[in-house]
Amino acid sequence: MKFEIIQPSEPLRPYIKQFVISEMEDESEYKVLPSLGIVIGFQYKGSLAVIQENQTSTLHTAGITGIVDSYKVFKNSPKIGTLLVFFTEIGLAHFTKHPANELFNLSIGLEYIFEKSLVDEIQERLALAQTDTQRIQIVEQFFLSQLQRIRTDQLIMEAVRLIYQSQGSIRVKELNERLNISASPFEKRFRKLVGTSPKKFASIVRFNVVLNALGEKKSLSEICYENNFFDQAHFIKDFKQFTGETPDKMRH
Repeated sequence: MKFEIIQPSEPLRPYIKQFVISEMEDESEYKVLPSLGIVIGFQYKGSLAVIQENQTSTLHTAGITGIVDSYKVFKNSPKIGTLLVFFTEIGLAHFTKHPANELFNLSIGLEYIFEKSLVDEIQERLALAQTDTQRIQIVEQFFLSQLQRIRTDQLIMEAVRLIYQSQGSIRVKELNERLNISASPFEKRFRKLVGTSPKKFASIVRFNVVLNALGEKKSLSEICYENNFFDQAHFIKDFKQFTGETPDKMRH
């Protein structure tokens, strides 16, 4: 198995967190938990499927996945090679006018976002590439060609920062007050750029904080109250929605 993280070149760093090249020899099934940010995947060899309600659906070889609020189960073919592009929280808006919230809980073909001829060309070039360096160059050229010189929405950036700073515990009402913006226009801007509502985004931030805390020597009660859950029942219910399992089970 191969899993390499590559940093993007300087012009792309404000918009793309990292590239990942992943290769697996054997067929396998695995669970992916909710994380923050939109991801594009290019399968340059092999194929990937998603399993939902006992149905297996093969994904596009060039696809985009929006923010999700529940786990997904994937199954890869033998000898798969994938190049993943992880965007910053509002990074996608600098490459396309497609509203990020329309991707929520979806994995769709990249041709829904970018011109099909461009997507076909990049796939052909990736299939012929011999090295990881070549693959990264192909993908970087594509994103540099699509980069739009638009102004970054500083208010939404600040909202994202405040949510992270509070570890997902800040209330939307407090965000509105601190940013001096009314609820409706704020939510609309946030959803369009980030890909989900501020409340949902905060809940995924909080979930990831909880997930990290499970590795520490803390009781579930401590984790529950440190992360401002109303009670343990709410904590377990939320956790199960994100993972399909109880916190206890995830620890073992």
